[in-house]
Amino acid sequence: MIEYISEFLLIFFIAPFLVGLIKSFKMFMLYKKPISPMQPYRDFSKLLKKELIYSKESSSISRWAVFGVLVPIITVIFILPPITSSSFYISFMDAFTITGLLSLSTFFLMLLGLDSASSFGGLGSSREAFIAALVEPAMILTIFSVSLIGQNIGIAKASINLANNFPLQHAASYILASISFFILLIAENGRLPVDNPETHLELTMVHEAMILDITGANLALIEMAGAIKFTIFATLFATLFIPFGSHMVWYLAFAIFILKLIAISIVVALIEINGAKLRLFKVPNLLGIAIVFAFLSLVTFYIVGA
Repeated sequence: MIEYISEFLLIFFIAPFLVGLIKSFKMFMLYKKPISPMQPYRDFSKLLKKELIYSKESSSISRWAVFGVLVPIITVIFILPPITSSSFYISFMDAFTITGLLSLSTFFLMLLGLDSASSFGGLGSSREAFIAALVEPAMILTIFSVSLIGQNIGIAKASINLANNFPLQHAASYILASISFFILLIAENGRLPVDNPETHLELTMVHEAMILDITGANLALIEMAGAIKFTIFATLFATLFIPFGSHMVWYLAFAIFILKLIAISIVVALIEINGAKLRLFKVPNLLGIAIVFAFLSLVTFYIVGA
């Protein structure tokens, strides 16, 4: 149980560091003076001290929807696959549970954008709904496929099975599912080429448009939720698609897990450096690839057995 709580605290507190690491690495690769990876922690502490301001047109939704965004995401941390095989885990959580909780958080975020009664909020919410409608089916198919390869519908038990006895005969299905999930990791977290988290341009912003009217501690909670969400996706990728190291002693397993999260963050940064944002109506093409790869993973597993 101590390891289980330690895993929760690790994911919770390392989330801002990973976001800061991506920004710092991107600035370094672009020959700019990089910020400290610890900068998001300082930003959160500053925001907590700022005044809360609400739009005159907003309702009570703007006051409690922030917690509706954060609570489902924190709940997901408790049901993630374990970092160490000997750790406690919840075995009956499947693809539908995780996708449903993340979608619930997205729903409250869209509600928050609409309640501000600004054109930007409505614009961002409609775009987010457009993207989420394509991400969710692909995510269910992908996690379900990996669960079948891991011989258990519960993703925690599936990750342990994959770490202890990797099924090489299903390598083709596994690779297809990993490509699909990495596309979803980028899309669901508003990274390039789907969205640009560092811009406030009307023609491009999605996530930023929904939170333009949020200030103070509410903005800190939203930004924290975004950082944790990225860490959740990185954790799922690390435990399901890079399933090694969990059988080691707990401190070595934790160290390997942190290195995997850092490696995933650097890969995301490299993709953003070498890519450009897609036009909004080109995004379905990218997410369609994720859906196709997830479907092919299932077909390959069931029919070909590879």
